[in-house]
Amino acid sequence: MTGSRFLRGPALAAILLAASGSLVGCTSSPDVEPTTPPSAASTEAAPFSSDSSTSDAAAHFDEVVRATVAANARPGGRALVDALVAAGFDKSTMQVTADTTSIGRDADSVQFSVRWRDDCLIGQVSDAGYSSQTAPVLGTGACLVGSTRTIDW
Repeated sequence: MTGSRFLRGPALAAILLAASGSLVGCTSSPDVEPTTPPSAASTEAAPFSSDSSTSDAAAHFDEVVRATVAANARPGGRALVDALVAAGFDKSTMQVTADTTSIGRDADSVQFSVRWRDDCLIGQVSDAGYSSQTAPVLGTGACLVGSTRTIDW
């Protein structure tokens, strides 16, 4: 169809999750005992530090970026880097792509990364929202392939 947009990726997943969650209350099971909520101690995340595991660092990375995107759906690379630095990540281990194309238009997406020991925490913000992944460090010692901008602020 010309001019129509189909939901893909995170948008579709969010709708399906919301729809399935609303169906949970539609059935009853009188034989099920109520569960006790977990204690506050078990639901708190471990404090983030340079000693954190890759999975803990990735969770913190996601938390920081999601908060940044919630405040501005399309933050530029500088805003993303600054938010990650303020949250305790080392700026010298980061890479970020340009916010604009070679002809001065807004880039379709901004990719950014933090090297975490032998792993990379990689994020991308675009019109589709935020996505992330963890990957091994490349043979070059970097996390992103291609051109990145100098983080000189």
